[in-house]
Amino acid sequence: MDFGVFLDFSRRKGSTQAQIFREAFELVDIAEETGLDTIWLGESHFNPNRSVMSAPIVVASSIATRTKRLRVGMAVQVLPLISPLRIAEEAATVDQISQGRFEFGVGRSGNQRAYEIMGIPYEESPARFQEALDIIIEAWKGEPFSYHGTYNHIDNATVSPAPFQTPRPPIRLASTQNDSFARVGNLGFPIFLSLRGMDVNDLETSLKDYHKAWTDAGHPGDGGDISVRVPVYIAATEAEAIEEPRESIEAFFERRRQMYLNNAGRPGSESPEEGRVRAERLASISYKEILETKVIFGTPDRVIDRLNQFKETLGLSGFAAELNPGGLLPPEAVERSMKLLTEKVMPAFK
Repeated sequence: MDFGVFLDFSRRKGSTQAQIFREAFELVDIAEETGLDTIWLGESHFNPNRSVMSAPIVVASSIATRTKRLRVGMAVQVLPLISPLRIAEEAATVDQISQGRFEFGVGRSGNQRAYEIMGIPYEESPARFQEALDIIIEAWKGEPFSYHGTYNHIDNATVSPAPFQTPRPPIRLASTQNDSFARVGNLGFPIFLSLRGMDVNDLETSLKDYHKAWTDAGHPGDGGDISVRVPVYIAATEAEAIEEPRESIEAFFERRRQMYLNNAGRPGSESPEEGRVRAERLASISYKEILETKVIFGTPDRVIDRLNQFKETLGLSGFAAELNPGGLLPPEAVERSMKLLTEKVMPAFK
């Protein structure tokens, strides 16, 4: 199973932007030294109090040059917000710099405010996403091509460089509860999921469609390639692992609740009723329920047990640990948790 850590360069209250970059790169260095498989990078726009990760492809390039072994992936590149030709060039460049240590996770994002600021209607995001993905796949063949869609018109373009990996870097599609898991499985793409909007029971139900569609389409492997992003906190004792991240994770889910309320009823989003139901669900969730269905917190032994459960019930091929989704944990706690992950938990799966 691929072991990864998700970084979105979240900003703590009172910290400087320079501090956040320094602390995140220190985690990258620890990941390289301790044998972690992959660093996954988020993308966040116009929210300076929340994150400084607005240019993940640039950060990926920096990680590629400061490491020799560690893989780096997008989780995810928001395709409708950028020229598909431009991102095809930049992603292929990172793949060349890393000599094939790059994975291209892509999605649409639920950050509707970023779309509004950039002047792109959110309701256009599904069609824009599909056009961009089709163009990038074609562009990475390294041959002249043309494309004429609703939003993109390209004549006789040849993208250079081509990717280092042949025929291209792995493309992993992010999916949410509203997306068609069966469609992704039928197309044969690896899938990237998150416990931000779903719990483990939702995932187990939805992934049955992905597994079945993958198998029915005749793709190789045992029902697909699944990676899940999940909040993880590891400590020496169970009490520490449960209580130390409590304030941070509760703040995180409260932020998610507000996002559902703000997005509900906007063009291209879920209905006001659906948004209200999601928000009410998070408003009423207990910390006990969070621990049981949305996070993996515990001692190394406890985390090993939980990951084995996830692997068995969901068919995981990889996971990405969110070490500080609420952004309130001090850097020393995040670093300690990451070292326990790589030194105590990961060896049980390798």
